[in-house]
Amino acid sequence: MKTKIQKFKAVLIITLTNLLICISVFAQLPQKISYQALIRDNNNDLVTNRLMGMQINIRKGNIKGPVVYTETQTPTTDANGLVSIQIGGNDDFNMIDWPAGSYFIETRIAIIPPYTTYTITGTSQLLSVPYSLHSKTAEHAKTTEKFTSVRKLGEEYLGGIIFYLYIGSDGEQHGLVVSKTETNAYWQSSLSLVNADRTDDGYYNTARMTDSPAKTWITGLGTGWYLPSVDELALLLRNRFHVNKTLRTIGSAPLLSTDYHWSSTEWSESAAFYIRFLNYIVNTENKEKEYVIRAVRAF
Repeated sequence: MKTKIQKFKAVLIITLTNLLICISVFAQLPQKISYQALIRDNNNDLVTNRLMGMQINIRKGNIKGPVVYTETQTPTTDANGLVSIQIGGNDDFNMIDWPAGSYFIETRIAIIPPYTTYTITGTSQLLSVPYSLHSKTAEHAKTTEKFTSVRKLGEEYLGGIIFYLYIGSDGEQHGLVVSKTETNAYWQSSLSLVNADRTDDGYYNTARMTDSPAKTWITGLGTGWYLPSVDELALLLRNRFHVNKTLRTIGSAPLLSTDYHWSSTEWSESAAFYIRFLNYIVNTENKEKEYVIRAVRAF
């Protein structure tokens, strides 16, 4: 008698509502992260009430960066196909230097006993900033009140809409603006490595892009616009609420949750990073794929 082994895929959902960082009152460091993953089979049906093995890795810098924390668990999906776990709570987790850069949660899933052969992998950026970093930012703001003007998230400015604000080392307010329009385009038409490899600097990356329909469209918007890096694109996603409120008010197309958005961060000769706005998934895709292009600019 042959036994049929059904294969599954994981739809990893990380949103600001279910990615929670619990803060110690005394240490001001994140203690645990609440994480949820929705599991579906190849027919897109929910996998319910099933035991599985999970290995959780936290990587620093990018989805292939060094692993700074790892743990394993054996949770069970609920009646809705949802796995809910708590990540962290030990000394190794508490030693992570959260303000030192961006972090990514890699989840590997095993569906066959003894649940240690991991065949499904998903990675998403941890977009929620620890409170300890917020408190440092707030403290800096109190001691450097030097603004010549005060801008707001969602404000129309420099031909676009403000989606990110911070205080620079000069004590002035700076930020990022997203374009009011978008298009769909290839990242690159003829595949080649251009070393557009910065996760935090889309201006640097865009300047190096060649044979790029995405860059051509952005250049047509005028001086200063560029394709956002993967980190800048993540900031746009996190503050999409403010942008969409304004876009709808002025009658422009909003940032849709179903769209795949290109970043300017290159992964290889043939691939670059994108973010799917539906479930905050950060991944790579062939540059000849046609995804949404939104330009940004800094001030």
